[in-house]
Amino acid sequence: MTNNQSYEETLAHVSTHSSPAELRITDIRFTDIVGGPFHSSLIKVYTNQGLIGFGEVRDGADKVYAQMLKGRLLGENPCNIDKLFRRIKQFGGHARQGGGVSGLEIALWDLAGKAYGVPVYQMLGGRFRDNIRMYCDTEVVGKDTGTAMGLALQKRIEAGFTFLKMDLGIGQIINEPGTLSAPTGFLEEMREKSRNRYTASKDGLTPEQIREIKSRHYDIYNIPHPFTAIHVTEKGLDMLEQYVADVRAVIGYEIPLAVDHFGHIGLEDCIKLGRRVDKYNLAWMEDMIPWQYTEQYAKLSRSVTTPICTGEDIYLKENFKPLLEAGGVSVIHPDVLTTGGILETKKIGDMAQDYGVAMAIHMAESPIACLAAAHVAAATENFLALEYHSCEVAWWDDIIISSRLPKKLVQNGFITITDAPGLGIDDLNDEVLAQHLHPDIPGLWESTDNWNNYYSNDRLWS
Repeated sequence: MTNNQSYEETLAHVSTHSSPAELRITDIRFTDIVGGPFHSSLIKVYTNQGLIGFGEVRDGADKVYAQMLKGRLLGENPCNIDKLFRRIKQFGGHARQGGGVSGLEIALWDLAGKAYGVPVYQMLGGRFRDNIRMYCDTEVVGKDTGTAMGLALQKRIEAGFTFLKMDLGIGQIINEPGTLSAPTGFLEEMREKSRNRYTASKDGLTPEQIREIKSRHYDIYNIPHPFTAIHVTEKGLDMLEQYVADVRAVIGYEIPLAVDHFGHIGLEDCIKLGRRVDKYNLAWMEDMIPWQYTEQYAKLSRSVTTPICTGEDIYLKENFKPLLEAGGVSVIHPDVLTTGGILETKKIGDMAQDYGVAMAIHMAESPIACLAAAHVAAATENFLALEYHSCEVAWWDDIIISSRLPKKLVQNGFITITDAPGLGIDDLNDEVLAQHLHPDIPGLWESTDNWNNYYSNDRLWS
């Protein structure tokens, strides 16, 4: 028997993960689901060695942001994550436009971990913690009062969550006379367009009429905060302050409680509201104004004592830096599916730590994105908590199949990190996905060959 034969016979009895140097991307496909809790485009990146990497386009984004990148990744070694990220990152952008680059980037990390047989957090430098604290975003079913919200949050506490978040803003008072001022008819149109956007398809309207409603909704709700001319009256401020007081009366003052979704009000009204609720020991006030207004964030941060937080719509590390340099935030809040992915979020967290700023992580997607964020959280020292939106989604955990992860990912308010390779996902449950397909985008993992050859002269210089 030759040495070569002996080696091959021996290899036949050894479990090998892959031959990483020879790994190549052969296909990329998508499936769209709804209700988990939002619209998600899930990604499979296939390879020549049978390994599959799982990714996801951010909630509410269009998967075309990822599909257009397929031709730039086919035939490449997915283990060269940074190289491929630098190739495609120019095609990402802020908010949902970062969804394609970021979703594919996490799939590359998943493949690299599987190829080398190690978890993603280990490739990021190891972990600072075994258990990832989740904060639970909470809504009220029925009439939204402070007491009702307090009782809903109390149920989260009883389920083991140690960090909470709720909405606080003009949405809770918009139907109460005397609480808001705005140009005559503007608030009424906001209410009407918000209702019609979700009911138009049931009203027997033509596609053109539905499109007009959606377009007008877009126009109204995409006005930046300083330009809406909406102001909160003293009555409105009294009601919002009382709302927080009623919540605290139920849950107490000890547990961290963050607030979000203030509505499109300007800086001065944000300061008024912030000063009203400073006394209630809030963990942070989130996205009070558009993140681009650096100097306004600095003024806001200096004007209130509650920590200021933003970041879920910021793409790439360098775009967080102005806020950090200006002292505009006490907490940054990246979304792994907008920032550029796993490594970029880790870099953002480390940079924030240099400024004495903590990092929470935004996440409103499937277990794929949740696990990607959890690995970043494990590997980043200044991490606070990871968002979780799917307590009431009974089938959320069933989306993934894994022999190494617990059946229920979030238990008693935490995710426990394991040493499963990559993200720890063996496969996705097509039976479950088929039950929750987007009604306008049917089909499981259909061919994307029409995107195979899309490319251009991508160089950004002459």
